[in-house]
Amino acid sequence: MHPISRARFEALAGYSRLPSAALFGREFAWYESEDGRFVATIVVDTDSEFVAIVLAPDMQERLRALMADPGHLDAASAQAAMERFVAANANSDYDELRRQDDDTRAPVDFFTPVVKASRLHPDFRSLAENRGYVPARAVIERMMRWYDDIDGNFVEQFQTTGFDARMWELYLFAALKESNLAIDRPNPAPDFLASGLAGTLAVEATTINPSVVDGKPAPSARPAPAEDASAYRHHYLPIRYAGPLTFKLGKKDWLHSDAAGHPFAIAIQDFHDYMSMTYSGSALPEYLYGLRHESHTDPSGHLDVTPVRVKQHRWNNKKVDSGFFNQPDAENVSAVIFNALGTISKFDRMGVQAGFGRDDVELVHVGTVADPDADAGAPQMFREVVSMQSKEMWGDGMHVFHNPHPLHPLDPRVLPYAAHHRLRADGQLETKARKPPLIASRTAIVVKT
Repeated sequence: MHPISRARFEALAGYSRLPSAALFGREFAWYESEDGRFVATIVVDTDSEFVAIVLAPDMQERLRALMADPGHLDAASAQAAMERFVAANANSDYDELRRQDDDTRAPVDFFTPVVKASRLHPDFRSLAENRGYVPARAVIERMMRWYDDIDGNFVEQFQTTGFDARMWELYLFAALKESNLAIDRPNPAPDFLASGLAGTLAVEATTINPSVVDGKPAPSARPAPAEDASAYRHHYLPIRYAGPLTFKLGKKDWLHSDAAGHPFAIAIQDFHDYMSMTYSGSALPEYLYGLRHESHTDPSGHLDVTPVRVKQHRWNNKKVDSGFFNQPDAENVSAVIFNALGTISKFDRMGVQAGFGRDDVELVHVGTVADPDADAGAPQMFREVVSMQSKEMWGDGMHVFHNPHPLHPLDPRVLPYAAHHRLRADGQLETKARKPPLIASRTAIVVKT
């Protein structure tokens, strides 16, 4: 057994952890066998004693505990117990050893096509075949062992027309698990019922998709370089958010018995155009709160932000009322969640960080992060070559916009790694986050020759 990073352990076995584990101890060391058949962690419990835990994949390839040996007075003793268990079972019947009482299903192969090649989504083909996405494939394969396919068609949709929506759901699953939440998948809704020590949250996922004309994707509107892009930012983009959000509002999924009485959130991602999530995020709070925040810098260098009420968004013949949180029944939506970084590139970077990268491929992550200076008029730029020393989290880039008057308020501790935004009485948005929030980014895949 050799030491591994926490990031690798999380990618391999983090999905098996129960939220209550945090009450009984703290993990501080992680291990993996040379042949990959065993993974282990050492925990120091509330009595300052050490516990050795060894895991192995069950018959569905989900890493689960085989042994928990408590009562050790120091970490070295716990590590020795772990080594003895692995050595004692090195030559045993591995399938019989790792079999669990409830793993009756065979593992699913998510990347072998289940439809004709002509039906495969081009992004799925890239994910399945491109060596630049090897880290993402490794992360997704292990994650999807734990992901319940409620509708029975996840693999087909993941490979075809539903690729973007399914990737967004997988991202939400990873971010919720990282927040130490146990996840149920109620049928028929909502998509996630996530419960942890700080409370329970019901989440319904949705996406902004390309417009369809005569059954085919239609080009999206874009301002010409010489045109004023203001109307595009303040009218066209908010209207794109309005469609999926009002549709989800009309479904009233908070009424299902599993969600009743809990905070309910809609998680939305923008796939309406190429890289649209990287530039449309500012339109979301404008539509949600019906406020546009205009800024200018005075002669002393102080940044002044003025909230301006917005009544409607208009684009060509379409118009929608602004202020999603002011609509009838919207008090049932505790928050709206968005993450411009919740795409396949995030999975690729997390895979490299977990040790699934290749020597002949390099990922370069560039983007913008909020400037902590209150008088800054623009975000800061960042650039990083992704490595096993990177510290990105699934929650990085997640923005939670809280309803000003929710029926069931969402405790920010449920999603501790997100940036939480609230509307103050003076019309200003107040943001609380554990570090300056990521806003948008791109990842370049550099294939070495």
